Amino acid sequence: MGPGDVSAADRSAWRRFNVRPGLICLWWIRQRTNIAYGTESDADSEYLDSRSIWGDVAIGLRAIPAAFYGEGIAVAPERIDFLGIPIHNLTMDETIDRILHFANQRVPSRLCFVNADCVNISCRDAEYKDILQNADIVVADGIGVKLAGRILNTNIRQNVNGTDLFPLLCAEMERRQKGLYLLGGKPGVAGDVAAWIAKRFPGLPVRGHRHGFFSAAETPAVLRGIRDSGAEILLVAFGAPRQDKWIRDHLDATGAKLAMGVGGLFDFYSGRISRAPVWVRELGMEWFYRFVQEPRRMWRRYFVGNAVFLSRVVLFRLRGGVAA
Repeated sequence: MGPGDVSAADRSAWRRFNVRPGLICLWWIRQRTNIAYGTESDADSEYLDSRSIWGDVAIGLRAIPAAFYGEGIAVAPERIDFLGIPIHNLTMDETIDRILHFANQRVPSRLCFVNADCVNISCRDAEYKDILQNADIVVADGIGVKLAGRILNTNIRQNVNGTDLFPLLCAEMERRQKGLYLLGGKPGVAGDVAAWIAKRFPGLPVRGHRHGFFSAAETPAVLRGIRDSGAEILLVAFGAPRQDKWIRDHLDATGAKLAMGVGGLFDFYSGRISRAPVWVRELGMEWFYRFVQEPRRMWRRYFVGNAVFLSRVVLFRLRGGVAA
């Protein structure tokens, strides 16, 4: 790439060409941990804004584990069979495009995120596995799935997790004027997420929000509220597999064109739980950061669950299975 490839409107990008190229960079690291969601120019600008000797040393240290994760976005199957679960091997941008495409369709659609814990649940819950097998979009979420892809000799193009997807989706929904409904979390949490959206994406129509603590008897009223709101996209934060089962059972009644289960996303954007710093995510250690925050709740999922998940993947490979 040369100076002639840079738009005249993007003057900040010219700084890249005044710096001697190095062997590794933030973009190189983020590609391998599947969190390279922006552009290479954005990552270089971020580096130039904060570069220092110690910063360079830190990048070098983070590059060591990143080297073992393999390539990021590269030639890879568009759809892979992952231990019986069909995954659409999409980038973040491709996922957002599909979400907005389905939001314009007459028939409602479902999106599911699949991480290591979801795979473990699906192995003991046939109903949940059937939901994943029949969802309209299923995307790979988390470093565990990335590592499993390497074991199975296939490339997971990007870590399409809900937490990173959310602000990018909000920006595109604001641009296209698509309405959003937030359902789930403790009382007050969904409202705080709506306030976060109003501050950062004031043009995005948040059609309504409600906490997730309601009885079966109250469900018809909840469904009526979502339907009357006119929201095209519904986010449900009940945790897997409950959220996905709820969406399967009630999506038609909500009137939404696309629904997705987003787990703990509301806790992050309400400010209840802090997100791991970028450098932790570059190390592929966000899971450990979450464990430190809530050790009693997360130790079994991460230390026992991750070991069980990787054991399943290795056994699948030894029996001749490959993701294809």
